Amino acid sequence: MKNVKAAFCLLAISMFGATVLSSARADTWDKKTVVTFSQAVEVPGKVLPAGTYTFKLLDSPSDRHIVQIFTADGSHIIATILAINNYRLEPTGDTVMKFSERPGDSPDALRAWFYPGDNFGQEFVYPKVRAIQLAQTTKVIVPAVAIDTFDDDTIKTVPIVAVTPDEKEVEVATVIQTTPPAVAPAAETEELPQTASLMPLLALLGATFIGLALGLKFVVKLAS
Repeated sequence: MKNVKAAFCLLAISMFGATVLSSARADTWDKKTVVTFSQAVEVPGKVLPAGTYTFKLLDSPSDRHIVQIFTADGSHIIATILAINNYRLEPTGDTVMKFSERPGDSPDALRAWFYPGDNFGQEFVYPKVRAIQLAQTTKVIVPAVAIDTFDDDTIKTVPIVAVTPDEKEVEVATVIQTTPPAVAPAAETEELPQTASLMPLLALLGATFIGLALGLKFVVKLAS
């Protein structure tokens, strides 16, 4: 009976652990983030009024990073936009929104979104005409696409490029680190040649044990 109870307890603990682990993975995967902006903010193709919004990564079968912006309660989609990983942006342990400042009273453009614990940012992809303007104003390279709006098919296939402050169009991979930096392989430890054999040491230990055994036998004989 005790064995049955122990097995039942072990099974219950295992099921609880699996449930918590699955929930944690789901929350981490979509990177759900609720953020409040105190002033209007520009995102690709739209200006968000001051307020609270929910950011999530879309569960898409494509290999694209697709960000969806919802109302605060997550009930309504406001925008669906493309993003790329950027490992050159400064990593952080907190939720951070990076902006490209605009002159005058124009809303700041949202450049990247960092989820806590990520060592990369989700850098937003702007329509090409707007990307050129942002690149010229901020003096940074901006990811871009040649169309202004997306549907479910084009957002998965439209080519992404990068535009420079001097209006040049270049391949993203040549100017933005979209994959983790390569880690240099650890140097192999050179094995030092053996300068002496272990046989003398083993012989010494053997002789010592034999001596101890004989001594112990002699003491026992005297005691009897």
